[in-house]
Amino acid sequence: MQFGIFTIADITPDPTTGRVPTENERLRSMVEQATLAEQVGLDVFAVGEHHNPPFVTSSPTTTLAYIGAQTTDLILSTATTLITTNDPVKIAEDYAMLQHLTGGRVDLVMGRGNTGPVYPWFGQDIRKGVEIAIENYDLLRRLWTEDVVDWEGSFRTPLQQFTSTPRPLDGVAPFVWHGSIRSPQIAEQAAYYGDGFLHNNIFWPMSHTQQMVQLYRERYEHYGHGTARQAYVGLGGQAFMRKNSQDAWNEFRPYFDNAPVYGGGPSMEDFTRATPLTVGSPEQVVERYLTMADGVGDYQRQMFLMDHAGLPQKTVLEQIELLGTEVVPVLRRELEARKPADVPEAPTHAARVAESESRRGAFDDAYKFETGDNWTGLRAEDAENRTR
Repeated sequence: MQFGIFTIADITPDPTTGRVPTENERLRSMVEQATLAEQVGLDVFAVGEHHNPPFVTSSPTTTLAYIGAQTTDLILSTATTLITTNDPVKIAEDYAMLQHLTGGRVDLVMGRGNTGPVYPWFGQDIRKGVEIAIENYDLLRRLWTEDVVDWEGSFRTPLQQFTSTPRPLDGVAPFVWHGSIRSPQIAEQAAYYGDGFLHNNIFWPMSHTQQMVQLYRERYEHYGHGTARQAYVGLGGQAFMRKNSQDAWNEFRPYFDNAPVYGGGPSMEDFTRATPLTVGSPEQVVERYLTMADGVGDYQRQMFLMDHAGLPQKTVLEQIELLGTEVVPVLRRELEARKPADVPEAPTHAARVAESESRRGAFDDAYKFETGDNWTGLRAEDAENRTR
């Protein structure tokens, strides 16, 4: 099972001091968190994508490439890649490039985001969000799996004899998780392609999470990718820890009460009862997260949000260290012991390459494409054929 942390990179005032980090400080803090995550044994670091204040993660690939250059084993992912407002061609190019530069340590979570105004900023209609997500992802898959693509759809210009470069590393595209918290259409999409489904349930009760994951598992089996319990499931999570449980409650309360996303809403007591947020000792976090598999079945990835609500960097780094040294080793051991033999491990590039080679033989990475006309992208003989 893979464990990691994700960031939405919000710039939020510290309610205890009033201090607001600069954009540069916030970006640098993410890099420091990622390198520490690898040092303490975590598997994944994921970055969200937003194009509006108070967030500073408008370019996840740039951020992940920088982190990738300073780490060796950490899987680099996204908390959301906006499949609705990014051009599928650019996604195909950027993440294949990131694959090559990091030795395959890349996967991504496709999502529609939760910021309505972003659609018109990028020339799209939010009322068509689901349709755009479905069409764009179908094109993205073709760009990664077909060397030359002819395509026409409803939401972007057609493609003729288009080759996305670079091609995926070792002929295997990055693994895709489809992220959704409330849209059954996205769970269906993940199941249809045999991809992963990540339910970032940090604001939702387990009853809702169970329904979404069960739908995905049932449809995964329906489409013939394996049994329901062999489907790839990921969950979100939140925790704040101190050695003494009451110290954790006292320290985190002002951050919870003033957080932009839930400040002024339910009390911290009510929120921790209803959602995965766990405030207390590392042992209490372990106890809580050992129960998640009881609700959704054995799953492959557990992510934690650690750096939100204005928490100072020193505190965030302490939380990551507690997670990596006192929580994850126990969760990893206990959850692995209970996992049935037929439930797959979390997907990695190396494992997927080995699986691909068992089906098709060794991949030949020799460059095999004609350059054509460097101005039009087409060969002269192809243009002649079209005019006859």
